[in-house]
Amino acid sequence: MATLIQDALDGLKGLGTVRELALSAKEGGGEAICPRVNSHIHLPPNFSAFETVAQAVALASEQKVGVVGVSNYYDFDVYGEFVSLAKRHGIFPLFGLEIIALIDELVKAGVKINDPGNPGKMYICGKGITKFGEMSEQAKSIMTTIRTNDSQRMAKMIGLLAEIFKSAGVDTGLDEDAVKEMIVRRHKCSKNIVYIQERHVAQAFQEAFFRLVPMEQRAAKLGEIFGGECKCDAQNAVKVQNEIRSNLMKAGKRGFVQEMFVDFDQAYRLILELGGVPCYPTLADGVLPMCGFEEPVEKLIENVKSRNIYCLEFIPGRNTPEVLSRYVKAIREAGLVVLGGTEHNSLDLIPIEPACVKGAAVPEEIKEIFREGACVMAAHQFLTLHGEVGFVDASGEPNGKYTTAEERISAFKALGAAVIGMYGREDGA
Repeated sequence: MATLIQDALDGLKGLGTVRELALSAKEGGGEAICPRVNSHIHLPPNFSAFETVAQAVALASEQKVGVVGVSNYYDFDVYGEFVSLAKRHGIFPLFGLEIIALIDELVKAGVKINDPGNPGKMYICGKGITKFGEMSEQAKSIMTTIRTNDSQRMAKMIGLLAEIFKSAGVDTGLDEDAVKEMIVRRHKCSKNIVYIQERHVAQAFQEAFFRLVPMEQRAAKLGEIFGGECKCDAQNAVKVQNEIRSNLMKAGKRGFVQEMFVDFDQAYRLILELGGVPCYPTLADGVLPMCGFEEPVEKLIENVKSRNIYCLEFIPGRNTPEVLSRYVKAIREAGLVVLGGTEHNSLDLIPIEPACVKGAAVPEEIKEIFREGACVMAAHQFLTLHGEVGFVDASGEPNGKYTTAEERISAFKALGAAVIGMYGREDGA
């Protein structure tokens, strides 16, 4: 898989020299390329709506989504297969990752960032990463810490849930290895690239529960396991998984194990070590009341800028068109790049192109801002693959070649469009 990854990166680097693509950008190369874009999906073996990478790529192709960004947790081996398949369909790949960090002072202050249930807990993404094939020693060290902490937590949580179910007369026989085997069977992947997430655990226990408990007894038995009435459709697999998480796995519940997160500085440094652009995933009205870190939008802009974050991302499926428009416009006017994705981190196989809550269309002017953001990240990837400074430098500061944020974004948009356009011509798309 390492060879596939390197081939993928070499292929993108080989689209041309920086000078050639800069000239193409100056001449308007790629200006007519306005594909549908999605900057954030999760591919298996991350918990995902997709059974396989091939399914994700095929659906993106069928739905005419021309730029797709992957933001997996913990492991990047799957990116090689993704690019190999995406190339056949003329889909431009953006590489990323997602990390969870803890900011102690905001924990103590009770400030909710972009996790509505846990003050001080921040999800942060890296966009346009290019140094994940051969990581630096610092990147390896931080990644090992993240993987070890999370694996230990998942093993403990699985053990607790197994005892809870067993005490209610449902002996699932599940342990860490059995949950990994479930993931391997579902996605036909190598076991050594599997890192268990909470949703995997809930799915494993739901499947074992359905296998062991007759349909007519499930509601009562779930009530016994939860220590109260089961409030969901006990025959619906996804709803039962969600109830297992909320009743047993969240903070204060019997199956909860305290998270051991890296701090913000470690997460930020990992993104830079991987050659990426730090990006803040925004909830906005995806939760009500809105998180204190994000409301009002002017406060959000101030907060992210103070942490040297110059890119934000939305998952519009959480947002109303009105709030999405208000936030995106304000953020973009503040000289920040904005992206849009879907995550696909549940079993719901929604369309690949982002839409707002209840399927409402993303306003066209907001789609254009998302397309601009995708072009900026494509340019960043291209430049860093050639050993040049991308949208941000190795310390996270904006590229110093440009006087203003608008000048920088405009230049990167043009270069990224040329890169995507050249990629399409290379593949005959």
